[in-house]
Amino acid sequence: MRFAFRKTAVRHESHALETSLYPPVKLFLERAGYVVKGEIGGCDVVGLAEGETTLVVICELKLTFNLELILQAVDRASACDEVWIAARISARGKGREADRRYRDLCRRLGIGMLGVSDAGEVSIIVSSVSPMPRSNPKRRTRLVKEHKKRQGDPALGGSTKVPIMTAYRQQALACAAALANGPLRPRDLKSAVPTAGQILLANYYGWFERVEKGVYALSAAGSDALMRWPRSASDKERGGDRTDM
Repeated sequence: MRFAFRKTAVRHESHALETSLYPPVKLFLERAGYVVKGEIGGCDVVGLAEGETTLVVICELKLTFNLELILQAVDRASACDEVWIAARISARGKGREADRRYRDLCRRLGIGMLGVSDAGEVSIIVSSVSPMPRSNPKRRTRLVKEHKKRQGDPALGGSTKVPIMTAYRQQALACAAALANGPLRPRDLKSAVPTAGQILLANYYGWFERVEKGVYALSAAGSDALMRWPRSASDKERGGDRTDM
């Protein structure tokens, strides 16, 4: 990606959350032509750009630039074409983004650095350039598959200690919503959820119970799930296999 370089001095908010970085970083990548979703396969931000081949960009979020953020980026690098780290810029200009050694390390590793201001402005500190081939096809395929199957963008990048709304959870909720009207057979759900039989049989979340051979009903846990995650009118056809639940 090529963007104009900007430096921004901002005030650091000590009580901010990593999820507060997600909207401006998402917008930044969308303007670069990516379809962006949060919390895909353990990655804070994943963007896809369709073309002759699908380009994958990953960005990890932290409130401050630190070694852990670089280690996360190194771990993600084999599954994408570009890897970035993003954090808030230090209020006093004494954060790692001002440390030439930190920036040089990112350059050597091919990791891009994005600085985020309190006003939501994103500036490139170091560009992302892959210094050598890095490929983990299986992991990359899982990320792309989950990104494409997930309906909308229901999870904020940087979320911790909360259940992630994966494609599989969306499909299970579709099954639960149908069973809210009474027991059904898997074939009754296939038009909305092609993998309904597998989801009901696995009962990964404990939302379903078999009332007789081949007939399933909604459990108390399933009713609670529908109250916690109410489905909109547009939340209809779900397809695909189980991914990162």
